[in-house]
Amino acid sequence: MSGVSVVERDRIRIWLARWLLVLGAVGIGLACWSVIAGDVWRAGIASAATACVLVAAGGLVTSAEAPADRVFASLVDRAFDGAVLGGIAWAYRLDEPWTAAGAVVALCSSFLAAYVRARGASLGYGVDEGLVTRVLRYGLVSGGLITDGLGWALWVLAVVMVLASVVRASQVAKEERA
Repeated sequence: MSGVSVVERDRIRIWLARWLLVLGAVGIGLACWSVIAGDVWRAGIASAATACVLVAAGGLVTSAEAPADRVFASLVDRAFDGAVLGGIAWAYRLDEPWTAAGAVVALCSSFLAAYVRARGASLGYGVDEGLVTRVLRYGLVSGGLITDGLGWALWVLAVVMVLASVVRASQVAKEERA
């Protein structure tokens, strides 16, 4: 038997999740700043590191029953999309409009998927964001920044998030009919 009680373990888990989310927010700022400054490789590394931190924090927040922490985790997750994809759209708008358009479409479709999930959950339907969707979002953005394949990565992300929106909306519709 360990000397740590279940309550203490949950407190440690929540504390760790909160600090990881704060660290993730700092990483988001660094990734966004690097994109706007034109240091794409550094932005890719920062977004990849931030993605790892946010995935770990998301796992801790999910297992810890703290509603305010889930809201904070969701907020930081949306901040990743808003800041990094918004920064990409801004930085590439003149030189590579195809990439900037991909960033805008990916951002909008990502926010739409998040809205459908949140709205379905608020109505009591079981619409969860899986780890796979989150990892795909982070991975496509980070991988595109690191490998110089950003335009295609963003358009793939846009398609994935549109499909996620459709699947989530169909889940809500199925549960509504049942």
